[in-house]
Amino acid sequence: MARNIAAEYRAGQMAEFLRLPADGMGQAQAEVRPDIDREALADALRGYHRELGTLDKNVEEALTRLSHPASRVVVTGQQAGALTGPAYSVHKGADAALLARSLDTEDVPVVAVYWVASQDHDAAEVASTSLLDMSEGLHRLTLDVPEGVPVGRVPWREEWTAQALALLDSFDAPAKYIAAVRTRVVSATKAGGSYADVFARLIHGLLSPAGLVVLDPLHPALARLMAPTLARELENPLASSAAIEDAAARLTAQGFVPQLRRAAGATNLFVEEDDGQRRLLRLDGQTFSTDTRNYTRAEVLAVLDADPSRLTPAAGLRPAVQDALLPTLAFVVGPGEIAYGAQLRGVYELHGLKQPLLWPRLSVTWLEPNVARLLRRLGATAAEVQADPEGVLGRALAHERGAEAVTSEKLAEIDAQLRAVMDEIAALDPTLVGAAERTRQRVTARVGRLQGQAVRALARQEDDRSGQLGRLKAHLLPNGTPQEREMNFLTFLLKHGEKPLELLLALEPGWRGEIEIP
Repeated sequence: MARNIAAEYRAGQMAEFLRLPADGMGQAQAEVRPDIDREALADALRGYHRELGTLDKNVEEALTRLSHPASRVVVTGQQAGALTGPAYSVHKGADAALLARSLDTEDVPVVAVYWVASQDHDAAEVASTSLLDMSEGLHRLTLDVPEGVPVGRVPWREEWTAQALALLDSFDAPAKYIAAVRTRVVSATKAGGSYADVFARLIHGLLSPAGLVVLDPLHPALARLMAPTLARELENPLASSAAIEDAAARLTAQGFVPQLRRAAGATNLFVEEDDGQRRLLRLDGQTFSTDTRNYTRAEVLAVLDADPSRLTPAAGLRPAVQDALLPTLAFVVGPGEIAYGAQLRGVYELHGLKQPLLWPRLSVTWLEPNVARLLRRLGATAAEVQADPEGVLGRALAHERGAEAVTSEKLAEIDAQLRAVMDEIAALDPTLVGAAERTRQRVTARVGRLQGQAVRALARQEDDRSGQLGRLKAHLLPNGTPQEREMNFLTFLLKHGEKPLELLLALEPGWRGEIEIP
C-alpha cells in the first residue's frame, strides 16, 4: 500500500520535502519579506474590493494592517464553487482567520487572505453543490458553467440567481433562517460580475467580520503585481517542471504516489487565448505551443505585457506565484494540497523563495440534533459511520439483540482456537506448517466476511423499517461523499441560523472533529 503524504506530514515526517509543523511556525515567524511592496499590494486589493462592492470597514482595517512594513499573511484558497461549494471551502477560510488572529501582534500584523481560484477552468468541479433540508431532502443545485473558460471570466447569469432562489423557496427550514440566507445570496448576485465574484462576495459576507480578505488573481491590478514572477518563469519555463519531476521520482522511490506529473515539454503556464479558452503552454526548443497555435517567446511576453491576467500558473507554479505576491507566513491547505506541496520546494527555490509552512486545515463534521442522538444510541462517531455505515448500524443492532456471533471478540476467539488446532497439527508434521497457517487465515477471513454480510443485512432490514441508515447517509455521506467534501455550509445556516458560523469561528486553529449543533 502506498504511503500517505498528508498523514505522514501531520505526524511530523516528510522533512526532506516540507517544513515540519513542529518547528516550521517558529522558523516562518522569524523570517522577513523585504521583497514585498505591501503598499502596492494593499492598494491593489483595495481597488479589487471597491469594484467587487465589498470595501467595508473590515476590509479597510485589514488592508491598513497589511500595509505595515512587517506584516505577514496566512493564506488559503479554493475553487469558486456554487453558493460557496462544499463546506470545507468555508472551513478553510475560517481556519485562516483563526490562525492569523492567533499569530497577530502589534509589531507584526498578520492578515488572513482567501485566494479565490478564479483562473480555474474546470467547470465540472465548481458548477454543483448539495444542501440537505429539515425533511432530509437532498437538494442539488447545478449551474451550466461553460467548460474550459476561467470562472473569473464567466459572467454571472440572472437565471443562475433564479435557480438558487428557487432552491431556497423549496427548502424545508425555518422561514427566518431561509430569509437570512436569501439576503446573502441576493446581495452576492445582484451586483453581477463573474461567477468567481459571486463566490467571493459570499465568502466575504461570511468571514470578513473575522478578518478574512478575499483576493481574485485575475483582477488587473493584482495580475500586474504577479507579472514579474511569470516573466521570471518564462526565462527557463521547463525548469519548474523538471523540479516537480525530480521530487516525484524521490517520492516514488520512498513508496509515495506523487500527485503532480509534468509531461515532456509541458510548462507550468496556461495562456488564455482569443476564444476565451485557457490552454497549457508547451515548449519545443524555442517554440511555445498550445493545442491550437504556436507562439514565439516574444509573443508570449507580449501577452504578459499587454494583459498579465491572460498568462496564468498551473497547479505546480500557482503556490509560488501566490507567495511571491504575498508575505506569506503560513498556507492553510487540505490533504491534496499537502501532497502537491511535497513536490514544490524546488519550484520555490527557482524563484528565490522559501516555501511557507503548510498548515493542515481544520476539519469539521456537523452533527444536527437528530443525528447526534442516533450516534449516541449506536455508540459510534461520525467518522466510523462514514467509513462503514451499514457495519456501524448492523453491529449496534446485533449488540442490542445479544448476537455475539458477529462480534470482533467472537472472531478473535475463533481465530485463537484455530491457531491452537493448526499449531498442534503442524507440530505433528512440520511439513504442514504452511498449509495449516493458510487454512487458519482462510477460515478466519471467511468467518469475518460472513459476519460482515450478516450485520449489513441487519442494517438494511432496519433501514427498511425505520430509515435510520438512510438518515445517517444523508447527513454524513451525502451522495456517497463525506459531509465536509459534499454538503454546502449554507445548509447549516438555513436550518440553524448563525449558530454554526459562531461555533466555527470559536474553534482553535487546525481543530479536527465533530461538532453537535444545539
